[in-house]
Formats: sequence, C-alpha cells, structure tokens
Amino acid sequence: MDRFSFLNAAHTAFFADLYDQYIENPDSVEPSWRSFFQGFDFGMQGNGYEVLDVQQERPAAQPVSDYSGIPEKLQKEFKVLNLIEGYRTRGHLFTKTNPVRDRRIFSPNLSLETFGLSDADLDTTFDAAKEAGLQQATLRQIVDHLRKVYCQHIGIEYMYIRDPEVRKWIQNRLTVNDNQPNFSADQKKNILSKLNEAVSFENFLHTKYVGQKRFSLEGGESLIPALDALIEAAADKGVEQFVMGMPHRGRLNVLANVFGKSTSDIFSEFDGKDYDDDALFDGDVKYHLGLTADKLTKNGKQINLNLAPNPSHLETVGAVIEGIARAKQDRHYADDFSKVLPIALHGDAAVAGQGIVYEIVQMAKLDGYKTGGTIHLVVNNQVGFTTNYLDARSSTYCTDVAKVTLSPVLHVNADDAEAVVHAILFALDYRMEFGSDVFIDLLGYRKYGHNEGDEPRFTQPKLYKIIAKHQNPRDIYAEKLISEGVIGNDYVGTLEKEYKAVLEENLEASRKKDLTIITPFMQNEWEGYAQADEAQMLQKVNTAFSKDILTDIAKVITELPSDKKFISKIQKLINDRKAMYFETDKLDWAMAELLAYGSLLTEGYDVRMSGQDVERGTFSHRHAVVKVEDSEEEVVLLNMLKDQRGKFHIYNSLLSEYGVLGFDYGYALASPKTLTIWEAQFGDFSNGAQIMIDQYISAAEDKWNNQNGIVMLLPHGYEGQGAEHSSARMERYLQLCANHNMYVADCTTPANFFHLLRRQMKTTFRKPLIVFTPKSLLRHPLVVSSVEEFAEGSFQEVLDDPAADKAKVKTLVFCTGKFYYDLIAERENLKRDDVAVVRIEQLFPLPVEQLKEIIAKYPNADDYVWAQEEPRNMGAYSYMLMNFNEVKFRVASLKAYSAPAAGSYTRSKKRHAAAIAMVFNKDLFN
Repeated sequence: MDRFSFLNAAHTAFFADLYDQYIENPDSVEPSWRSFFQGFDFGMQGNGYEVLDVQQERPAAQPVSDYSGIPEKLQKEFKVLNLIEGYRTRGHLFTKTNPVRDRRIFSPNLSLETFGLSDADLDTTFDAAKEAGLQQATLRQIVDHLRKVYCQHIGIEYMYIRDPEVRKWIQNRLTVNDNQPNFSADQKKNILSKLNEAVSFENFLHTKYVGQKRFSLEGGESLIPALDALIEAAADKGVEQFVMGMPHRGRLNVLANVFGKSTSDIFSEFDGKDYDDDALFDGDVKYHLGLTADKLTKNGKQINLNLAPNPSHLETVGAVIEGIARAKQDRHYADDFSKVLPIALHGDAAVAGQGIVYEIVQMAKLDGYKTGGTIHLVVNNQVGFTTNYLDARSSTYCTDVAKVTLSPVLHVNADDAEAVVHAILFALDYRMEFGSDVFIDLLGYRKYGHNEGDEPRFTQPKLYKIIAKHQNPRDIYAEKLISEGVIGNDYVGTLEKEYKAVLEENLEASRKKDLTIITPFMQNEWEGYAQADEAQMLQKVNTAFSKDILTDIAKVITELPSDKKFISKIQKLINDRKAMYFETDKLDWAMAELLAYGSLLTEGYDVRMSGQDVERGTFSHRHAVVKVEDSEEEVVLLNMLKDQRGKFHIYNSLLSEYGVLGFDYGYALASPKTLTIWEAQFGDFSNGAQIMIDQYISAAEDKWNNQNGIVMLLPHGYEGQGAEHSSARMERYLQLCANHNMYVADCTTPANFFHLLRRQMKTTFRKPLIVFTPKSLLRHPLVVSSVEEFAEGSFQEVLDDPAADKAKVKTLVFCTGKFYYDLIAERENLKRDDVAVVRIEQLFPLPVEQLKEIIAKYPNADDYVWAQEEPRNMGAYSYMLMNFNEVKFRVASLKAYSAPAAGSYTRSKKRHAAAIAMVFNKDLFN
C-alpha cells in the first residue's frame, strides 16, 4: 500500500496523478482514497478554497482549524493526518535523548488537543494510519507507533528535505521495527565488548597517568561501538577506504579501539620520550597525531583507515579530510565515489561556533569538492570548555548547519548504545543511497573538565553533581543485557579483566623502549618520496623539457575548435598566444603557466587548481577554461593534448579561503603526483585562511612528519590599488619559514615560473610552495621569455643583472618581484651605469652561496641596497636582515605603516616614486 500512502497525497507529485485519476474515474481509485477525495473536494468547496497546484513545493502541513462542510469522520481523518505530520516535523523536540539534563519545553507540544483530538478518540480506527506506515489502526496504536519512531532515544529531523522520494525513503526506513534497534545476541555482545574497551581504556589511563591531559571520551563511549559498526557495515557495502577527522577529545580511544594503534606506542607518548629522528621532526602532543592502518573486517574485507592529524584549531581538519577523500576518489575510484567514505567528528561547541563548518558544508554538492556524502558525527558534551550550550549558540541544535544542504539529522542518547549503533547504520544507508551528507548528534556529557586536571564544578556545579552519580554507558548496557538473559552477571567483569591485562602487558613493553616512533600519516601514498633538508631543497633539479613536445602542446592550446563559436575577445586572445609562440618567440606569463601544466600532463602528473575565479583568472590572463558563446559549453584545451597521461582539473571555488585551502591541502596530502594549486583572488585574501597556513602548511612536516606539495599562488604588487589589493603579506610567510618547511618564491620571468612549477613535481620530495605572482607584469612588454628558455635549463633562485658592466657598478641593489622592472626603468631614465639590480627569485630557502658568488663579481661595489616597494615593517627586509649578513644593507623602502598601502592612487604613486628615488640617491632616507 506504499503507493497509496497519505504522505504522497500530502506531499508528492503522485497526489496530482491520483487525484486526476479520481476526477476522470472515481471508481478506479482505491475506496479509502475515493472517500478521502470526496471529503477533500467537499471541504475545499465549503471553505471557498481554490484547488492548489500540488506539484509545487508546499510547506509542512499545519493543524487545520476549520473543517466545516466536511463529514465528521473525515474531519477526524484530517486531524490524525496533521498529528502524524506533527510528529514528523516536531517529534525530535520531545525525545528522551538527553542522559543528564531535563529537556527544554517547546510549544506547541504533541498532545492530542493540539490537533483537535482527545482521549475519547483513542480507540477509534482511522484510515490515516496508512500515512504512518500502518494498516487501519486505532488512534492509540497510531500514537504509540509515532512515539516509538520519533520520540524515544532517537529523534530525527528531515521534513525540510524537499525531495519527496528522499522523505519517503526515510519514512519507510523509520517504520522498520518502529525505528527501534533489533540486534542479535552476538551483535549485542560485540557492542558491549567495544563499550568495555572504550570504558576500560579511559579508566586505565586515568589511574596510570594521573593528571595528564588525555581529553577522555568518558560520557560518550558509545562512539566506539558506533564507529566499529559503521566501518564493518560500510565495508560490506563496498567502501574500501575511510578518511576520518576528529578533534582531540576521544582521539586516543579511537586510535586504540577502532584503528588498532598499538597501546604500547600510546603509552610511550604519555611517557614523553624523545622521537627516533630529531633532525627533521619535532612532533606534537599525543592527542593530535594521525594514523593510517589496514584492517581486515569480521567478514574478511580488507579496508584502509585514515585518521588525519589535526591541530587544536577545531574543525580545521574537516576541510582537510574532504580534500584527502576527493584525491583518493579522483585517483582510484573516479567512477564510484562511494568507495571512499569521509567521516567527520565534531564537538558540539565547535560545530556550532566555527565558521569553517559552514564553508565545508557548502562544498558538499559542488563539482570541484563533492565527495559522495560525509557522515558527520557530533560528540555532544553539552558544554564547550566551561561554556554552557545556551551560551554557545543561538540555534536550537548544534547541528542546525546541516539544514544548509538539507541533510537529515539524528539526535541520539549516548547512554543507549544500541540506539547509537542503530542511528549510525541509518546514516550509512542514507549516504550510500543518496551520496549526500548526514549528521548524527550523539548527546552525552563530559565526565571531567575540559581536561583531566580541570575542575568543572567551578562553572557547572549542578550538572556535575548529576554526572558524578551517573553510570557509564557500558554498565547501563550490561544491566540491560543481563535482564534480557543475553549475558551473565560475571560477563563484563571477565571482559574488563582480559582487556586490562593486555593494556598492562603493553605498558610494560613500552617502558622498555627508549624512543617514540611516529609513523607518517598515509605513508602508503608516499612510497618513493623521502623527506628533504634545506641543503637538498637548494640542489638544482633538471626541469628541461623537449622543445618538440612543447611545440605540440602549444599547437593544441592555441587552437580553438573550429565547429564552435567563441566571443571575439577569446578568439583574439588564443590567436595572440599562437603568434607569441610561433612568430614572435616572446611568451608571456599565461603561456608559461599553461605550458608548465601541459608539460606535466604529458609526463603523467595530474594538475588540480582551485580558487576564486581561477578558470579565467582574476586578472583575465589564464583562460584555462573557455566558453562557447551560445551554449556556454566549457572547453578545456589542456585536456585535448596528444598522448596526455595526466588529468587537468580546474574549478572556480566558492567564495571561501579557509575551507578551500584546507581542502586543497588535504588533496595534496593524499596525492603527491598531482600538482595541487590554490590561488588567492588577491594575495592577502589568504589571511582568511591563516589558521590553515600556520597550523598545516608551515608546520605539518615538523609536527606530524607529513610531506605536502600544495602550491599557493598569491597575486602581489603595488599598482595603487589600495591596502587589500597590493600586498600578499610576504613578511608573514617569511616569518614562518625555518629549517626545511617550505619554498617561498617571487618570480620575475615567465620561464622561471615555468621551471618553478615543474620543479615542484620533479623533486623526490614535496614541500609547500608559496609564490607571489604578479598583476601588472602579466602583460608587461619586458616580462617575456623565449621558447628556448622554457625548453632548457632549470629554475634560477637568483638572477644577476644581465645589463650591468660589473666593473662600473658602485651600487649593488637587491630586490624581488615586480619592483625590479620599476628600478631598471628608472635606471634607464637616469642613464645610471653604476647601478646593478639583482633579483632574488627564491626567498626561502635563501640561496646564500649564490648571492655571495654574485657579490664577488662586483669588485668596485661599496653601496649595498635592499630595495622593496612594501613598507619597511613588511616585505622581505627584516627577513633579509636576519638571514643574510654578508653585506650591510642600506634600505630603500617606504617607512613603516600599519596598512600595506595607501587608499589614494596619487599618494601611493608618490610614495612608490620616493622608494625608487632612495635606491639611486643614498642621501635620501624615508
């Protein structure tokens, strides 16, 4: 009878079909529906209503106040329908999901009176029961069914989902066993076993490492059997790889009891031992570390588990795991994203309070960022550090961000382990069915303070009196199983004794080790890549490329399909590129970039680029994607190369820096053979992603032993465009540089940029690469390179002055980036042959030996200048003072300012001219 449910009558296009059928031939419709439509027509006419277009989106049904003109029996049917609708839309507000607090009171409630019914109707039989998945039933049976489905230990929000087929699927799934768990005795014992591991592990650490921070899972231990069940069931459904991100709370428990990390290694971390390699690695606190593990499920499925390392900046890792998952999907499962499952764990305060969660959620259905659905699991402690939940959000639930993507949310009582596992299996089925996100709100508590040395009674004395007397989920569940006759009285004691014996054995083993060994995360993806120190980073890498193949690439990317029509500006731009390669031999920045990508694609590397407006480019220089004029069909010439072995992916991103950079960092983390690029619209827009830069890009190799080859392209240059459109905040990146953590470059020629991008893939290691890219230089007549310069050579860390007569030079100027062209233009204007300008193309690692060799070539120089267009407290000046003491610099720059540039174009040009003048007149000083 599903086809004739009252749900479809109220909410789907099927209502229209069935109603039309009734209008044409009433006898062809099932009798109960025929009666309903007769009453419906009568009631609508009696109330003066017009017939609605039922195929339009309609809001959830509201209690009907006026049934005049409708027979009393049908009036009651309508009221029961509204009662059912009420439970579906509001039942989650009246559940038994909070283990330690009384629920807030919401109005209106779900009483019979709210819907115009009363106790006198309880034993009346209603056809509307079919809407709730029953046959004809009494109101008492209907209410009992609805309470079991919607108001017990699981509450579900889903009625805002617009797709009627999705709503129908959920409703059918909920009616199975009245949405109550129905596990076998063996399944129940397995849940209990995982609960015992979770509880016993925390107890063991609490007694062995008194007062040490561990951010325990106590109060949310049912997470462990839930994750165990999720992974086992997902593997049976074909999932082969799992990518998980989570905060620090409960991480050690998850590592030990879900991922199978050796507890001996965990104990070594607690003991604070040094690491096995202190040259390239400083490590991090134990509850930030990640792990990759291969595991055999109970049903014999080989699966790969990944728990990403994370900083204390909660929710940052959520973007990273989405990127990791997408990289794995693109590389291994391009035709079936369901085989990689992202699992994002959250804290309740963080998921509600951190803006990056919204950015990540908005990615969920976008072509460049979707991952086939993420299972979000909130470990809800009902408190954030010391802040009560009522002070932590304005929304009703911490999970209300889920409604952005119309994702269902299940609220579950963390004390009911079976309900938790039941909910997680629902979430898995939903994700596999629809490829969409789903949220679980695991409502528990935090047994201790924010950490185990904290005193929670300072701020929540009443709550913590309740928690102190509250049984843990294992003991609650054990009592239930004993009462059911599933286990005996001694069962749990035996489980605990056996598990703790293993922990004791591993503790003893750990104390015989002198060092802690940290295995790099996702090492399986990094075979053949070794970590590199600063000396190796400065070694030359052969980035030359066959001129013949380069020409083949140029032919493809300078020829639009002849059977498609493009706007005249695009046709001219492509024709100009053809001329610069095949006629003038003067290639600009855009050609350098596209040829670099093409060369890598032919060598078998993938290229992924994302960011705001990257397909065209903020400054309309790239045009990697061109649109057919009439249809807006996308044409990507780089995916038309002959004998292409790699794939080119480029995506305009949502208006996000933090989330998107985190995603692309994660992508690069899982795919070292992909040139992964994030471009900022303007360079300092990257400061919206500063946490990502500080905690991952600059420090992850040092903290977690992780290599990463993410490239950040940051447009930088002073052209009088104001404070936000001038500086990429070079000084911030240089301050973060140390040892061997990343490359920082500021190129001035297309050929050098070409070789820089190729070097990023041709090394046997990976480092993040920060590139300060130009704006005005994209079309500067002097910023061109020959085809020969592309085909031969390698990246040049320093460029000596090609025009200088070294014997005549008295003033040796060092600079970086666009300022070079401003300086040589002024030198030409002043006819000064006693000034040479040296370009530092790579700022970190600083090529000190090359700089010393260049200085030695100018025997008569006695005036050494550091010149920059940035204010003195910005740019590279302070960095050069700290890192290069071979000569004493005279600085030529603007004075220190708080903002990177002036808002007035006239003032900006005046200041810029003053900085240039200081280079050529040592008596001037700003």
